[in-house]
Amino acid sequence: MRLKLQPHRGMESLKGMRLYVLAAMAIFMAAPLAIFAQTDEIQVYDATIAPVGVFNLTWHNNFTPDGLETPRFPGAVVADHSFNGVTEWAYGVTDWFEAGLYLPLYSISKSHGATFDGLKIRLLFVSPEAAKRTLFYGCNFEFSYNASYWDAYRFTSEIRPILGLHLHKVDLIANPILDNSWRGGFRNLDFAPAARIAYKFTDKFALAAEEYSDVGPLRGFYATDQQTHEVWAILDRVTRFAAIETGVGFGVTPASDKVTLKLMFTRDLNSPRH
Repeated sequence: MRLKLQPHRGMESLKGMRLYVLAAMAIFMAAPLAIFAQTDEIQVYDATIAPVGVFNLTWHNNFTPDGLETPRFPGAVVADHSFNGVTEWAYGVTDWFEAGLYLPLYSISKSHGATFDGLKIRLLFVSPEAAKRTLFYGCNFEFSYNASYWDAYRFTSEIRPILGLHLHKVDLIANPILDNSWRGGFRNLDFAPAARIAYKFTDKFALAAEEYSDVGPLRGFYATDQQTHEVWAILDRVTRFAAIETGVGFGVTPASDKVTLKLMFTRDLNSPRH
């Protein structure tokens, strides 16, 4: 959820977006392998981006009061009672392209104390004026540099398709995410879908249900008890200061954290160009 929308530039913008998306997919799907890691960003993308020429800041905060007490891989940050956060800096390049930087990415955990966990860059391509469309779509590409205790692999990436419907007061959104650790070929891309259904009471207030999963590599999904599945109750509120999203998530499989809380603040840092 963003405070402002970008201008519309029509079919020429869509053609340009498609060319960049195809090029990015060719790079990011080169050679993957997956393993569960901690999460800094718990969000379903709705294809809304910053207006052209506008810098936007989103501050992600997640706390796990009841999580897994063993590391997900040797030496990893332990999820139980951990606090994870990151500031996400974004810039509206065109009405269909937003560039972003996640920095700093940090944690406070009982296993490692206060740590710097890495950084990410992202390229987000969307249908212009997505918030005004009935059918909207896009694709996000992220490239991460990870600390050894944050992820089992130093370099990882994410391919996040976005597909959704605005049906008057109801939003239906799917993000069929593929995680890439640059090992093992296409069949080892890890499938980690996310979805959201929201009801907008007003333009400034909405309630939503979200679902986040990690079911394993495309070559063969994990057994159900080894997959992660979390269901979330979400509240969205737009204020004069920022757009605020808060929620509580509940794990429904043994491999999932039992309870996680999130709080996000989003706002534009300057006015659009005219």
